[in-house]
Amino acid sequence: MQHGPRRRQAIESAQKAGAHALLATHGPDVRYLSGFTGSSGAVALFGGRAWLFTDGRYTTQARAEAKGLRVFIDKGSPSVRAAAWLAAQGATSCAYDASHTTVSELDALRKAIPGKLRRSFFVAADGLVARLREIKDIDELAIMRRAAALGCRLFDGVLEHIVPGATEVQVAANLEFQARLAGAEAMSFETIVASGVRSALPHGHATKARLPRRGFVTLDFGVVLDGYCSDMTRTVHLGKAGPQEWDVYHSVLEAQQAAVAAVRPGITCGDVDEAARSVLRKAKLEKAFSHSTGHGVGLEIHEGPRVAAKQQQVLEPGMVITIEPGAYLPGKFGVRIEDMVRVTQRGGEVLTAASPKVWIEL
Repeated sequence: MQHGPRRRQAIESAQKAGAHALLATHGPDVRYLSGFTGSSGAVALFGGRAWLFTDGRYTTQARAEAKGLRVFIDKGSPSVRAAAWLAAQGATSCAYDASHTTVSELDALRKAIPGKLRRSFFVAADGLVARLREIKDIDELAIMRRAAALGCRLFDGVLEHIVPGATEVQVAANLEFQARLAGAEAMSFETIVASGVRSALPHGHATKARLPRRGFVTLDFGVVLDGYCSDMTRTVHLGKAGPQEWDVYHSVLEAQQAAVAAVRPGITCGDVDEAARSVLRKAKLEKAFSHSTGHGVGLEIHEGPRVAAKQQQVLEPGMVITIEPGAYLPGKFGVRIEDMVRVTQRGGEVLTAASPKVWIEL
């Protein structure tokens, strides 16, 4: 990973926000700027120099992972220590991410610097590093392709375990076990397995409910490889489906394909959302689509950009987003289909294409 160029971009963004220095404390941001994967750390950037602050638990790990930074090991809060160090180095203003800093944390940071600087030292710059993270470089994309490919293989393998009478928890546990055996560090989020009438729950986490002899089963899951997440959803049907199930599934599939086809540089996230929503509107399923069409994926399972109605952010090459429309009919069933899509120079590349979205009836 090329962390040096990322740090240069970050300090340039901080300067544009009106600050001379940058303090990053959010775990994914710290990892992005330094390579450090520990749970307690802060990165300080100022004057062309970079420091990583952490505690004694990570002495060996920090020095092995944080190449190109000076590592400080100390007791107490790494962010407080970093703020004090920046002030001592001559920084007169420092950008920080207010969206990941509590009021009490900010108060502690202010107390760590000389009184004459406290009022004007900290400059709120929400999502400054997060916005840089939206554009994936070649190394990041390679990892995310591997994570997506692993997810596709896991789905193919779990199909034999989707049988009437098995519990949702059993299906999820088998999938997660195979993921760890295949090298996943973790799951991107709690695996969703929702069957029968529970498939109408957009976030129906796996329960002890047994899979029905006839009905939909929705699986929404992802894996983490080298810190990066994958995310995909497939919906299959147990037993013979009726006309309504068939029609709703294929309406959702058409909406998903329309949104994928709309992905390209320069289009707004709202327009991609509308591409899916317009199909479901024609199928009289608009009210059954109760969430946004997608979101960015990377070091976090949910990050920018947000692919939702009226969102004016423009897609750029290197972004990786999900496209996941659904239709949910309470008391009956639900359907969701999701792919990860990379924004290319001309359109979109589906990273989860190895797992087909054709109708599957088990």
